[in-house]
Amino acid sequence: MASQTKGNGLKLNGAGGAPYLSGFHLDNFARLCPVGWENSARQDHETQQHGEFHTLTGHSGKVLAARFMGDTSMVVTGSHDRTLKIWDLRSRACISTKFAGSSCNDLVTIDGVQILSGHFDKKIRFWDQRSESSHNEILLQGKVTSLDLSRDRNFLLACVRDDSLVTIDLRMNQKICNTFTDDEFHVGCDWNRAAFSSSGEYVSVGSSDGTVFIFNTATSVVEQRLKEHSSAVIAVAWHPSDYALASCDKTKRVVIWTDGGYN
Repeated sequence: MASQTKGNGLKLNGAGGAPYLSGFHLDNFARLCPVGWENSARQDHETQQHGEFHTLTGHSGKVLAARFMGDTSMVVTGSHDRTLKIWDLRSRACISTKFAGSSCNDLVTIDGVQILSGHFDKKIRFWDQRSESSHNEILLQGKVTSLDLSRDRNFLLACVRDDSLVTIDLRMNQKICNTFTDDEFHVGCDWNRAAFSSSGEYVSVGSSDGTVFIFNTATSVVEQRLKEHSSAVIAVAWHPSDYALASCDKTKRVVIWTDGGYN
């Protein structure tokens, strides 16, 4: 089904020699990108607008997640300091701090109001932007390494340190509806990123041996194993039309896979 695109490999480098770029997201207009750095020397967060960088300083631990809150004037970040912070980009100031009680490995937002965060203590927490504490929690079987939303915002994908992926139906009392496992799939790190395809028909994730797994969301079975990396794959991302899949490993090498059959 899949093939590797031809050409030179890509390398990603963090700021100031940061070992890992832990989060990267574009807004709908591709004008802004929030970035979180996993670097013990820098406990900040950067955004870029029309070529200008904004550095938002305030976390006391590594920043592993950053997302826009609805429009592009606010960003929420999650950190190993066990807090979530909401930032106003116009004033470049933190306007709210939420105390989660556990390191945040990833987060997503819905409609600029709801925040869903995944944590070291195996919990997914549900927040309202306007409230100080979470209003719901889901306990999983391992540390939550990543979260992703389906395009219709009905399903949440979580990568779990017990070597599984789970999908949660956000319409049905936030119940787990599918679990994806394979004997050869092993989560390679505490910030391993999994992703929905744009169509929602597949979920993809990298394994510690360098394999990229693609699961069918309807059957929960492995559709394909993509092998090109020689080290643990820590992040994957789909093209908006599902035409291509990008995977990145611990050596900062990116592989682009293309396949018309994903559509």
